[in-house]
Amino acid sequence: MKYKNTDINLDGRLLRKIEKKKRRLDNLRPLKEDVVKRILEDIRIRHTYHSDAIEGNTLTLQETKLVLERGITIGGKPLKDHIEARNDANAFNLMINLVKDEKPISQKVIQELHRIVTEGLLEDAGKYRITNVRIAGSATPPPSYIKIVSLMDGYIKNITNLELEPIKKAAFIHHEFVLIHPFADGNGRVARLVTNLFLMQNGYPPIILKKEDRGKYYSTLQKADKGNISPFATFIANAVNEALMYYLSSFIDEERLIPLKEMADYAPYSQEYLSLRARQGELDAIKIENVWYSSNRSLKSYLKRVK
Repeated sequence: MKYKNTDINLDGRLLRKIEKKKRRLDNLRPLKEDVVKRILEDIRIRHTYHSDAIEGNTLTLQETKLVLERGITIGGKPLKDHIEARNDANAFNLMINLVKDEKPISQKVIQELHRIVTEGLLEDAGKYRITNVRIAGSATPPPSYIKIVSLMDGYIKNITNLELEPIKKAAFIHHEFVLIHPFADGNGRVARLVTNLFLMQNGYPPIILKKEDRGKYYSTLQKADKGNISPFATFIANAVNEALMYYLSSFIDEERLIPLKEMADYAPYSQEYLSLRARQGELDAIKIENVWYSSNRSLKSYLKRVK
């Protein structure tokens, strides 16, 4: 599918939030390397956990952390789950290096990401599928394997040539990849990495698509399959907004993330009300491992707006 900016509708207020945060982040550059390293290590662990959990991996966040940081084998958990975690973390590292080296997205890059993601899990790691497949629960069957190379050629050209705003193009990059479904397995994990590669190449922090949002993730992708990509683009935009909040919290005191329970001690509202407004998207907030956080800047902006 090809799109124009006008084909993808995003809420103007959400876009303005993203644009303001992006400008604030850009104004801080160059960012302190030690802080960036610490942030990316935390994101690497959480991205690995959530990306794998979406696909059915049974490791918890803490177990994923132990596997990656200490090389510990978790008793009672499948070996496959450990391999997936290590592979995805290694692929995240490659993505960071690709950004540093200013390597453009190419078929070679995508195949290398897939090779790392599925190493030790698939015999054809890094190779396009050579059979036709069906996706359980999907009404749109992937294209014939015979068309994969030509479709991926077009995909790479679209990444380069389509004149889409970055958030909208990120949604296109993710959806088009899973629509083509170039590999026998591992497409979702690679799609999330390629999307992040594009975002980071354009100055955005990497996003985390959370396992708690799995239902919304798949339902919006299914709508995109039928030609309406706007809900999925909104899903991606919300993840970008959260990623920017998380990044800025490490550099600007007013942007520091505060649990809503703590914020309620001095805000004119209860924790329950703040959580409600966060869920409604009225209070700019981020949910990290089932705890809602916001910032003093976001609270001030909300109070100003409601007055």
